[in-house]
Amino acid sequence: MEIDQVEAFVAIVRGRGVTRAAAALHLSQPAVSRRLDLLERELGAPLFERIRSGVILTEAGRAFLPHAEAMLASMRDGAEAVRALEGPERGAITVALVGTLASTALTAALRAFRERYPGVALRLRTALSREVSALVRRGDAVLGLRYGTDSDPDLVSRVVHDEPRVVVCSPHHRLARSRRVDPGALQGEAWIGFPPRPDEPEEPYAISLRQSLAACGLGAAEVIPIDSLTAQKRMVEAGFGLAQLPASSVDEELRAGSLVVLSVPAMQTTIPVVLIQRRRGYLSGAARELLRVLTDWPRADRAAPGRRSRRR
Repeated sequence: MEIDQVEAFVAIVRGRGVTRAAAALHLSQPAVSRRLDLLERELGAPLFERIRSGVILTEAGRAFLPHAEAMLASMRDGAEAVRALEGPERGAITVALVGTLASTALTAALRAFRERYPGVALRLRTALSREVSALVRRGDAVLGLRYGTDSDPDLVSRVVHDEPRVVVCSPHHRLARSRRVDPGALQGEAWIGFPPRPDEPEEPYAISLRQSLAACGLGAAEVIPIDSLTAQKRMVEAGFGLAQLPASSVDEELRAGSLVVLSVPAMQTTIPVVLIQRRRGYLSGAARELLRVLTDWPRADRAAPGRRSRRR
């Protein structure tokens, strides 16, 4: 089994077909198909089923995929280990994170890291929580920040922060000036939330909303499915419903006065922010320092002077 055959297989998975895989690998389509054919012969089973719109994994392909990704990640780790011999302050580090975590304190911490290690290329990728895990698992990111722990035994998860979730409404909402809101006052209100995705794990913040509503006797409330956090905030601003959002994601809107936090003690919840890495992944000296920075940034956020209250 050759490494270029495994690369071709993974590229076909990610590109959902040979054409995009060939473009990603800068090869001809026949060359990619040849590598796949050799790999399937080696394994003794077809890895893809060809359909009109592209390819889908067979049972054998699904079984082989995590091992193929781990193999490629291990090769990248080896290359990084060799490059690290040139000096601990060089190389590239990719961090995957949920976009709502890009708070001022985290951004400042990442900027300070980049200034301290100018020879390190710090690359950021934003994704949903499950996608953050996938990027780290297959070695496309060295570290990840996501909501909720990941039970995958190949990942190490550590909770670094408990992110408050706040109920927000339009400043023109009937409850916007209320000092305290009981759950009964929310009967009949529509909520803005993420839509369920068939055959995919539910996102932690979608689970949190559903659990909060059920705990307040609002399990039958209408939830309007909006698949973008930014669009959710715009919908709430326009008065289409309420939302329960991570506090760090609404700072800008609260300062602008386009959203208001409702004091609903029964829905005061937090969601764990988790730092993840591959259990056997290689960490350069700079990556270990970044791991420390990402572990400590919530403490710096809480200690930052002059932080404004998120409540109105």
